Amino acid sequence: MSCTERMDGWTKPEDVAAHVARRWNDGRLLAACLGGDPVFPLRVPVRGPRPAQLGARFDDVKQWLRTLEARSKAARGYGYELELQEVENRVVGVQRLPVAAVVPTEDDGLRLIRRSRDAERFKALADATLAAFPELRLRLLCRPLTVVEQADSWEQVLAVLAWFRDHPRPGIYLRQIDVPGVDTKFIERRRGLLAQLLDVILPPSAIDAAFTGAAGFEGRYGLRSRPSLVRFRILDPDLRIRGVSDLTVPVTELASLDLPARRFFVTENEVNGLAFPNVQGSVVVFGLGYGLDRLAALPWLSDRQVIYWGDLDTHGFAMLSKLRTVSPGAASILMDRETLLAHRSLWVREPEPHRGELPGLLEDERRLYEDLRDDRLGEAVRLEQERIAFGWVKSALYRLDALP
Repeated sequence: MSCTERMDGWTKPEDVAAHVARRWNDGRLLAACLGGDPVFPLRVPVRGPRPAQLGARFDDVKQWLRTLEARSKAARGYGYELELQEVENRVVGVQRLPVAAVVPTEDDGLRLIRRSRDAERFKALADATLAAFPELRLRLLCRPLTVVEQADSWEQVLAVLAWFRDHPRPGIYLRQIDVPGVDTKFIERRRGLLAQLLDVILPPSAIDAAFTGAAGFEGRYGLRSRPSLVRFRILDPDLRIRGVSDLTVPVTELASLDLPARRFFVTENEVNGLAFPNVQGSVVVFGLGYGLDRLAALPWLSDRQVIYWGDLDTHGFAMLSKLRTVSPGAASILMDRETLLAHRSLWVREPEPHRGELPGLLEDERRLYEDLRDDRLGEAVRLEQERIAFGWVKSALYRLDALP
């Protein structure tokens, strides 16, 4: 058995350093630099041999003591001081053994864990931060390591904060922010950090609390967001816009367009939208997924007939139910039991079925949804839109009196 194994469990110099490092990792050591609770002197209890072991393991005890003393402040000029206590053994008599290692000052602790340079840099950056934004003191006390982690870019972080303070709710795109040394990606990568700081330094009037998280950064601080887009095809050649039938436009522009079509088909699958046959007085909107609430921005939609075609699975019915919160009179097509059973050989498995209640469904739709949800027709049954025979699609449109 090696000497190290024999001394296993006795406090080593590394254990004392680890004790100090924990104060660094939880932020308390740096917080003390800003007036937080003091950390030093820090007393670390020392585990060592029991009095009864001194005689049988005297050589191990001497080696252990030499190791501790060699890394102490007395030997190196910094670090810990050993607090000794007399211990008596009938074989070797009275011995003075360490019962604690005391790290007396901040400088000793920082040098022990090799963080002196990081601490000095933190103090300089913290001073600069509080000079510009004194309201961030509590934030620095609670999360000082954030400054250390972002030290190489902290000056740019402060520059971005200053820009938002001087330009509250600017109404421009993120790309248009002009801060020396800062590009769009710099801000995008630090949205979470910047949001935490901006919430402290900006007045309530400059913050829209309805927007949260990284995705809500632009809305929260008054930046312009990428517009919500809607793709649609004009199915009636007589209604095309200068010969163009396939368009993708911001939903706000579509709202002002007020297309003269009397019927709007809504389908998720892109291929279905592209292959949809020509229908007089009609438009097909596609690719919205669960973003169906974008259609709420179309004030004239309430005067049109809206018909939804989704996958024959639980999520398809969930989207139909959601559409009816925007367009209560919306009908469905090709989402019936007959269509599902006629295409049994083309069923696939739905990965994660929707399990909740769907109040927006009609009675027949609700019964079919519950059969799919509860696996009454098979396990996780799904019939995707694009698997339905195209002849079957055209027949359904004929019955709707949508095709000539």
